[in-house]
Amino acid sequence: MSDSAHDVVVVGGGPGGYAAALYGASAGLDVAVVEKHKVGGTCLHVGCIPAKELLEAASVYRTVSRAATFGVDAGEPSLDWSAVLERKQQVIDKMMAGLSSVLGQRKVTVLSGTGLLAASGTVEVVADDGSTQTLTATSIIVASGSVPRTIAGFDVDGELVVTSDELFSISRLPADAAVIGGGAIGCEFASMMGDLGTKVTVLEALPNILAGCDAEVAKTVRRSFRKRGIEVHTGVTVHGHEPRPHRSGTVVSFGEGKQVDVEMVVVAVGRRPRTEGLGLEAVGVELDGRGFVAVDDRGRTAAPGVWAVGDVVDSPQLAHTAFAEGMLVIRDILGEDPNPLDYHGTPWCIYSHPEVAFAGHTEQSAVDAGFDVVTSVHRYMANGRAQILGETEGMVKVVAEKQADGTGGRILGVHMAGPWVTEQLGQAYLAVNWEATAADVAGLIQPHPTMSELFGETVLSLTGRSLHG
Repeated sequence: MSDSAHDVVVVGGGPGGYAAALYGASAGLDVAVVEKHKVGGTCLHVGCIPAKELLEAASVYRTVSRAATFGVDAGEPSLDWSAVLERKQQVIDKMMAGLSSVLGQRKVTVLSGTGLLAASGTVEVVADDGSTQTLTATSIIVASGSVPRTIAGFDVDGELVVTSDELFSISRLPADAAVIGGGAIGCEFASMMGDLGTKVTVLEALPNILAGCDAEVAKTVRRSFRKRGIEVHTGVTVHGHEPRPHRSGTVVSFGEGKQVDVEMVVVAVGRRPRTEGLGLEAVGVELDGRGFVAVDDRGRTAAPGVWAVGDVVDSPQLAHTAFAEGMLVIRDILGEDPNPLDYHGTPWCIYSHPEVAFAGHTEQSAVDAGFDVVTSVHRYMANGRAQILGETEGMVKVVAEKQADGTGGRILGVHMAGPWVTEQLGQAYLAVNWEATAADVAGLIQPHPTMSELFGETVLSLTGRSLHG
């Protein structure tokens, strides 16, 4: 490998890194990306894409199971887990090939190896065979991503105890499993496994699952889990586990003397930033108290000429947040004085069944922020398209600033649980971030019959008048 000079060197080829590379290259910058494994990062290989692929398999299984209610005789469905995994990998491989092609078309230099920040403006690339290469650049972007968090007493072995890194490649689905963590990742795993026949127990230390979601939305998901036989224990501490003879399963201890006997434990307690082995401190990059790279509102670190984006910084650990941060940093490098990102309005999507999607304030956070609020809730059980689909579980909740006459003013937050809500969030996200009022949105025509019209109906009722509810 030969040394080379570039305008920008990006350490990490995940969503934040490749977004910065593609956006920078489209602006005429000479960009190099250093990636230890495969471009696409956690999201493409052991995160967003494989998780949603397996959840889609679960959705198809549910649909076939109730096909008779639509007059279609499909018989009893059976699951070929190896075929599920094969399709998952096909999707990943196709997307990685597409990403690699676009990077090539944009003339982005992609180097395989570990990127180590050395002297100012220098990145040493160490390949798997030990060979090295020196890259120089005016600007360096750290986009090294994250790794699954683990907990004491649960050593990950890829068989009895797994994280998301291993779950997407397990040889078979267990008959029963304990999912430690009731956040977005844990609920997605629990939903997928439960729908495909695994008896699932969710163990969450906090008082409720889906912390950060509106309370009514979280209750909707928990109610659905209960109906489908997914047990949820909240406010419990997990103490450890005792493997059975021949490691055929294990007994997990939690709470006050409680136990659950399962074939597998899935640890889903979040992700931590990957900062070790990058030489960050040596060049003056500082970490905060939680181990994230400390940055200002434009992604600049304490080291001149070094920025950081994505999971390695303390912002919402979402691929689309990383995309936005990657583009923001490139604009800052170009001297365009970009406006900082407003993380408060970030769109959140959780692909459990039922799905969850939201943006902006919850009712409680709006009150805590000092707003006088008014809310409206409409449920999918009265929605025509949801009834046609046979998926009527869920609701739309809109939180608005209360006006003097009691009607809703500025829309502060929108929270959804139900069928396809991750695809319905778009107009709600725009309403929150453009600071639209209830009257602004109520005056717009909603397509019918759609599930998305429920958002319009919910907002309409905040004006003091309504149609169906």
